[in-house]
Amino acid sequence: MVNINFVPDDYIQNNESKRTNLMYLILLVVVMTALGGSFVTIKIRQRACRAKENLINTRMAKMHEAIQQFDELQVKKRAMMKTALTTAELLEPVPRSILLASLTNNLPSGVSLVNLTLLQKEPKNSSHVSVSSKYKATQAEKNAGQSRLSPEQMLETLIEIEGMAPSDLQVASYIERLSNSTLMDNVALVESKEHKIDDGTFRQFKLTAMLKNDVHLTKNDVETIRKKAEGTIWNF
Repeated sequence: MVNINFVPDDYIQNNESKRTNLMYLILLVVVMTALGGSFVTIKIRQRACRAKENLINTRMAKMHEAIQQFDELQVKKRAMMKTALTTAELLEPVPRSILLASLTNNLPSGVSLVNLTLLQKEPKNSSHVSVSSKYKATQAEKNAGQSRLSPEQMLETLIEIEGMAPSDLQVASYIERLSNSTLMDNVALVESKEHKIDDGTFRQFKLTAMLKNDVHLTKNDVETIRKKAEGTIWNF
C-alpha cells in the first residue's frame, strides 16, 4: 500500500527551521548564562583580592609604623645608655673592678674577703664651722669657691668590708695597708669577733673606709693595680 503524505514540504521545512532556531536560542541562552556567571565570579574574586590587598597594605603600614617606633626607641635607648655611662663615670671616679683589685692586693696572708658594700651619700653640711681668724676665713672662702661641684661629683663613697682573718694581727695589718692606699681614707674597724669554722677559730671583722674624692688614676696606675691582682683569685 502506498503512503501518501498530504503535508506540504514547505510546512515541514518551516517546522524544522523553528526547532533549529529554538535549539540555537536555547544554546545562546546557556552560553550567555555561563558567561554572565563567569563574569560575576570574576568580579567577586576581584573584590576579594582587593579586600585582601587593602588588608595587606594596612598591615604593612602598621608594621612600617612599628619599625619606625622601634628605631626611635633604639635611638632613645642608645642616648639613655650614653647618659647612664656618663653619669656612672661621674658617680664612680674609680671603676669598681679597680677598687676591688686594690682591696684584694692589700690582703695579708690568710685573710679573705666575705662581703663588700659600696654606698654613695651626700657629704655632711659643714657650713656651721666656726672661723677664728681673718686668714682662716679667707682660706674657707677659697676652698668654698673650689668646691662648687655638681651634686654627682660631691657624693661620698662609703666602703663596708667584711672578711675573715686568722687573728687580729692580720686585721690590724690589713687596716694599715688600706690606710696607706692611694684610693682609701678614714679606714676604721667596726667589729672583730671570734668565729668558729669546723675545728678552727678565725676572726670575723668588719671595716669601713671612704673613697678619696680627689683620686685621679692614670693608665699606668690602672695597669699596675690589675697586674698585681692577676695573682689573686679575682680576674679583672
